[in-house]
Amino acid sequence: MSETIAGVTIPDTKLVAEATELVRGATSPLLFHHSRRVYLFGMLQGQQRGLVPDPELLYVGAMFHDLGLTEQYRRTDQRFEVDGADEAARFLVSHGLPDDAVRRVWTSIALHTTPGVPEFMEPEVALVTAGVETDVLGVGYHDLQRSVIDAVTDAHPRPDFKRRILATFTEGFKDRPGTTFGTVNADVLSHFLPGFVRDDFVKTIESNAWPE
Repeated sequence: MSETIAGVTIPDTKLVAEATELVRGATSPLLFHHSRRVYLFGMLQGQQRGLVPDPELLYVGAMFHDLGLTEQYRRTDQRFEVDGADEAARFLVSHGLPDDAVRRVWTSIALHTTPGVPEFMEPEVALVTAGVETDVLGVGYHDLQRSVIDAVTDAHPRPDFKRRILATFTEGFKDRPGTTFGTVNADVLSHFLPGFVRDDFVKTIESNAWPE
């Protein structure tokens, strides 16, 4: 039987069920509930914007978007967003989804911390970011009715979320600080990782091997 939260239906499919169980098993309750909220808020923001995503693809993008912060799926040589995107791609390929669907989900995860680009792309890409921005940054919060927000957070609570998600971000990429260059993740490390020094784009240009 399909589950409905805040008027949003969770697709009742094998793909969605297996994605849910994979993420539930790999993540903390904090990240599991956050990822489910990202799907719900993404769908709700889609209604506000007139965007109609493939619900299964949006669900997988939302659920896998932070897998790169987990011990099981994280690497130290690339951005955490790419860790999650790569795992989502493997998951979808194993379920026989076509290349275009895999690409859209991969992109939705890889770009979810890159502001100013996803909103111009396919609905699945735009709305993973929109869901993240609503849940983490409060973007679009006031566009949603209070009763809708309450329904989402009753189903997937967010106690002390701001502090705990920042701690989770810090833990997730503190041992790969170079991968945060040019991203919002560098802001997290500058606040919470002692001794962190940002790479500087201007200095990188001025000090590189070209003589002029």
